Amino acid sequence: MFARAGLLFTALSVALYIGAEPAFAQRPSANELFAPVVRIKTVINPDARTTQNLGREREGSGIVIDDNGLILTIGYLMVEAHTAEVITNDGRTLPASIVGYDHETGFGLLQAIAPLKVKPMAFGKSSALARDDVVIVASFGGPTRAAPARILAKREFAGSWEYLLDEAIFTSPPHPAWSGAALINREGKLVGIGSLIVADALGDGSGEAGNMFVPVDLLAPILGDLIADGRASRDPRPWIGVTTNEVYGRLVVSQVTPHGPAEKAGLRRGDIITGVAGAPANSLPDLYRKIWARGNAGATVPLDFEREGDSRHADVPSMNRLDHLKLKSTY
Repeated sequence: MFARAGLLFTALSVALYIGAEPAFAQRPSANELFAPVVRIKTVINPDARTTQNLGREREGSGIVIDDNGLILTIGYLMVEAHTAEVITNDGRTLPASIVGYDHETGFGLLQAIAPLKVKPMAFGKSSALARDDVVIVASFGGPTRAAPARILAKREFAGSWEYLLDEAIFTSPPHPAWSGAALINREGKLVGIGSLIVADALGDGSGEAGNMFVPVDLLAPILGDLIADGRASRDPRPWIGVTTNEVYGRLVVSQVTPHGPAEKAGLRRGDIITGVAGAPANSLPDLYRKIWARGNAGATVPLDFEREGDSRHADVPSMNRLDHLKLKSTY
């Protein structure tokens, strides 16, 4: 319903949802609250690995998080980009540099070439969110692109692209401009970054649509590394380059990354992954954890699979996902 209403979110509504008193003169206005949520546009390297799935031109939201124009967004908007620009809600456009990307969390960082003259959004605690809490989802465009939502679930999320969060945040109703959108708590603080629209936010088959957000608490341990080196300093996980979907309880390979480890080891689209090193894999999270348990990136992954009813095996020499990408040398 809110999408059809144009996502109108008045200053009074903001005050109510972030817990202000009726006389909210000391609270930020709606324009001030949403000013740190900016528009991001990127153009991707022509030979990038991610263009097939994500395209060469990408657009979404980001959140200004310091006084020097550092912007937090969802990484798929900027990974492998060679140019980027930021547009503020008052219409100013500035070029931005690529700062860093983290595959494990999905976060990306950009830096405007000059301060944006926008008060940064403070971080809240995503760990403090509870089911049925009222929040705000805001994309670029100011108050008319913000809308109330509620927390439906905080639960594990596994993506088909070798991605796993132990606890992601799911909200409803879905916001139509979720990519890089800000999840804002009642205190007006940032608690999550928009990643996906999902058909089953509860994860119980009920079919209630919503959005998935990456908890902002995951940023603090890696923020310094991303700024200094463009990537987290933790040991990288093994990556094999398959897109896998759970279909009626089976792990079906829907895509094999060209020139990736799995393709080189002989895997094909339509193969059914059954386990790792003889141990059955019963779900995507189970598969990923078994792969990652083999060691750091570079470890050989003994993958068991079926093809046309025949049981097969391949020793897949894994790699660091970031080393496969065509990353621009601004980081």
